[in-house]
Amino acid sequence: MSLEHISNDNAAGTQPAVALSEVVRHFGRFAAVRGVTADFAPGRLYVVLGENGAGKSTLLRMMAGLLQPTRGTIRILGETNIRSVAPRMGYMGHAPLLYDELDAMENLRYFAGLYSIHDDRVCAAAIERVGLNPELKRRVGQYSQGMRQRASLARAILHNPELILLDEPFSNVDVKSAHEMARLLGAMRDEGKTVFVVTHQAAVVEPVADESIVMHTGRLIAREQGIPQALLSPYARPSEVRR
Repeated sequence: MSLEHISNDNAAGTQPAVALSEVVRHFGRFAAVRGVTADFAPGRLYVVLGENGAGKSTLLRMMAGLLQPTRGTIRILGETNIRSVAPRMGYMGHAPLLYDELDAMENLRYFAGLYSIHDDRVCAAAIERVGLNPELKRRVGQYSQGMRQRASLARAILHNPELILLDEPFSNVDVKSAHEMARLLGAMRDEGKTVFVVTHQAAVVEPVADESIVMHTGRLIAREQGIPQALLSPYARPSEVRR
């Protein structure tokens, strides 16, 4: 399906959850993202695919407001001032953004306070939803990598955000747990949330994916309904889907 068709698929009335216009990001002379223009409808689960260095994480960090574009415009939930909508977003990057000396409940209690949430039941529900035990008193620094990923996801969804941005959430997570996390993301999409997942493990999220976004050398080169069969192999080259 053409980029032009999908980019305009919500022009009939629904405001895009994310709208990108000629977005460019340079690091020195290196162009990590090159002229990305696209609209993304709300209430869908988008999977961002591409080789290392394709610009996936850089694009996600700009959407989260953690990086400013060198050029171009990013509109999130109808606003170009991303700081103003930050409380309506949840972001999970490569770093878990958790305090190792605290347990999961203590971590979420701290982050809940940043959103003016003062109800431990909200924290416990988020922890349970990602498959952790809210009664576990072990410090996060003693968690396995998979448990840390789950706790980090709980932090990202704690405040019931409308837009969820996840960068490699299945990294170092066992297969069973990764599929459980993917089902959770699908359930949140079904609740009306918009979810972006950057991953090299396309097969894990394929059952719940609405659309795949393929990047190559900083450019958005293809958008497809679901995930193309050719990209489900761990050795697939996203550049080969260029139209």
